[in-house]
Amino acid sequence: MTTVQASLWVVIMLIVLAIAFDFMNGFHDAANSIATVVSTGVLKPTTAVVFAAFFNLVAIFVFHLSVAATVGKGIVQPGVVDTHVVFGALIGATAWNIVTWYYGIPSSSSHALIGGIVGAVIAKAGAGSLIGAGIWKTVLFIFVSPLLGFLLGSLMMVLVSWLFRRSRPSKVDRWFRRLQLVSAGAYSLGHGGNDAQKTIGIIWMLLIATGHWDAGAASPPYWVIGVCYTAIAAGTMFGGWRIVKTMGQKITKLKPVGGFCAETGGAITLFLATALGVPVSTTHTITGAIVGVGSTQRASAVRWGVAGNIVWAWIFTIPASAFVAAIAYWASLQVF
Repeated sequence: MTTVQASLWVVIMLIVLAIAFDFMNGFHDAANSIATVVSTGVLKPTTAVVFAAFFNLVAIFVFHLSVAATVGKGIVQPGVVDTHVVFGALIGATAWNIVTWYYGIPSSSSHALIGGIVGAVIAKAGAGSLIGAGIWKTVLFIFVSPLLGFLLGSLMMVLVSWLFRRSRPSKVDRWFRRLQLVSAGAYSLGHGGNDAQKTIGIIWMLLIATGHWDAGAASPPYWVIGVCYTAIAAGTMFGGWRIVKTMGQKITKLKPVGGFCAETGGAITLFLATALGVPVSTTHTITGAIVGVGSTQRASAVRWGVAGNIVWAWIFTIPASAFVAAIAYWASLQVF
């Protein structure tokens, strides 16, 4: 086998691995989109995942590729990325996703991927090869996205409670069972728009690094965009059921009005972050919004112990995935 053939074989293998990660992203993060609408009884689980997957896919027509550009060109200095770095990043991110899915912990696939890239790049060339602006923007939104979700979710809940203060509870429940379909669709749209682009970005990075795509091109190949959006939608359809219960009932008990407010607050946050090109965590965002909704009732309505465990998982995501990615990078040097 020639060097060119070997290189092409490795690139194809890594693209398949990236698409598998994208599928796992949808599978792992399905709970973000459907937990509230399932736990409130508005949709049955099987209907909810198809509903969410549809809007994941529709996002391809809605959002600009700003997040993909950040991941593909805004995290690592040009010339540093190679097939070993991409392999390490994907293994680090996928390993963390599998562990957190198994234990039912709603962690961030997005930050697992960023952590994977960081770990593999540091293992190869040191921290100086990272682009500070892209890293800090991503790290900043680890805190901004749940806080903004919390703020918007709680404000939505206060506003809705005031507007419907004289309405019968049964009437309110009936109205928001319908409205929650709108909010769940919007959140799933934001989920697809932000998360699919992270995998688009890493495949774009790979193609540029291996000379299969022009570094000056404004966007990656169309097939990359289509495949990545399809993969995340397919993953969502299979659903990460272990996490649904944690998100939908363990943090706080939700009714349709609360589900609507949490999803709407979360969707606004995702739309804003995607427009700014920031790869945020849909998990962080919806968790913050759910806690915000629960806290407007009374502090004891939120199970702070569960929320605290989730936050610890957030803190460990980037260093844990970076550590595994560094090991995978070194291992790959011995294999291909």
